[in-house]
Amino acid sequence: MKILVVNCGSSSIKYQFFEMPEGTVLARGVLERIGEAESVLSHQAGGRRTAIRQAVQDHREGLDLVVKILLDEEVGALRDISEIFAIGHRVVHGGEKFSESTLITEEVIKVIREYGHLAPLHNPPNLMGIEAAESLLPEVPQVAVFDTAFHETLPPYAYLYALPYEFYEKHRIRRYGFHGTSHRYVAQKSAEFLEQPITALNMVTCHLGNGCSITAVRGGKSVDTSMGFTPLEGVVMGTRSGDLDPAILPFLAQEENLSIKEVVAILNKKSGLLGISGVSNDMREVQEAASDGNWRAQLALAIFAYRIKKNIGAYMAALGRLDVLVFTGGIGENASGVRATICSDMAEIGIELDAARNEDPKAKGKRIVSTDRSRTKVLIVPTDEEAMIATDTLELAEKARSGG
Repeated sequence: MKILVVNCGSSSIKYQFFEMPEGTVLARGVLERIGEAESVLSHQAGGRRTAIRQAVQDHREGLDLVVKILLDEEVGALRDISEIFAIGHRVVHGGEKFSESTLITEEVIKVIREYGHLAPLHNPPNLMGIEAAESLLPEVPQVAVFDTAFHETLPPYAYLYALPYEFYEKHRIRRYGFHGTSHRYVAQKSAEFLEQPITALNMVTCHLGNGCSITAVRGGKSVDTSMGFTPLEGVVMGTRSGDLDPAILPFLAQEENLSIKEVVAILNKKSGLLGISGVSNDMREVQEAASDGNWRAQLALAIFAYRIKKNIGAYMAALGRLDVLVFTGGIGENASGVRATICSDMAEIGIELDAARNEDPKAKGKRIVSTDRSRTKVLIVPTDEEAMIATDTLELAEKARSGG
C-alpha cells in the first residue's frame, strides 16, 4: 500500500512516498518558492534526480505538480493515482485536543485552524496542504500527525506555568512541547534495538538540529520536555535563545527602543549559536571557527553543550533512574565532539561515553556509544519522522477503509 507523506510550509511542500508496511521510500522531494515567479521542484526516485522550474501559484497547484511527477513514466513511482492508499500530513500544533494521530474530518480541520494563532508559521500552511490534498484526492483518507501529540501525557505539574491560573483557563497558556513525532520514533526504535519492552525503560531523548528539544520518556510516554508554549523555550538552538529571564524582554525593548514583537524576532532568529558565535547557526561552521581559535565560537559550543547537560541531569532527577540516553537529529547523530562534551564528567551519575565508539567515522545507523560499564546506555538513533507519519497513516487509513 502506497502512502504519501506531506509537510507543508508557508511556501514549500516536502514529501515522501512510501511502500507500506515495508517502509520503503519510493520517492521524495521538495517544492520551494510557491507563489513566486519561479518555483523549484527537486524530486528523487529510483536513483534519479529531477528538477522542474515553473510558476506555482499555491499549494493546490503545488500538490498537483507533485502528483504529476509521481505519475511520470520516467521519473515517477506511480502507475495510477488510485494507487495512493492514504495521505499523511505533518501538523505542528494540535493543542490539548489530540493525544495521538487522527483521521482528518471537518472537526479536526476546525481545531487545526483554532490553534493557528499558537503556531502561526506552521498550522496555516499545514492546513493549506490538507485542503489541497482533499481537493485533489477527495476519496483518499487523510491523516493528521501532530508534533504536540506525544507530549499530551505530561502531568499538570510539568506543563503548567506559575502564572495566574485564569490565563491557562482563558488562553490555554501551558507547555505543549514539539518534535513529538521524532521523540516518539527514536524512543520506540531504541527499545526495539535494545530488545527490551519500552514500558520498562526510562529514557531521555535529545533531538538536536537547528531546532533542539530534550524529552523525558517513562515507559514510552513523554513526562516532560524542554520546549514549551512555543518552540522558543528550552536549550540553545541554531538561532533561538532558549530559556532566559523573561524580564530581559521589556529591558531590551526599552534600552534598544524595540517593540516586543521585534525583541521576540531577535530571540527566534538572531540568537542561539548564531547570536553567541557571530559566525553561523550551522553547527559545522561554528565548530570549524572554534577549531580556528574563534573564542566566541568556542563559547557558543560550550553554552550549547552545557544547557543540554543541565536538562539531562534535571530529567534524570525527574525520572529517578535513567536507562537510556538517545541522541538524534543532524547534530545529535553527526557531531561526535558535541556528544562528548555533553556527556563529559557524568560517569559518577552513570553516563560514560566510549571515545572510540563515539568517534568512529565508519559507524552508521543505530548504535551504542557508551562504555560497557556505563549504567545508562547512550545510543545514536537516526530519526525518521516521515516513516512515523507513514506508519500512523497506514494504521488509521486501514481502519477507515474497513469501517473500523
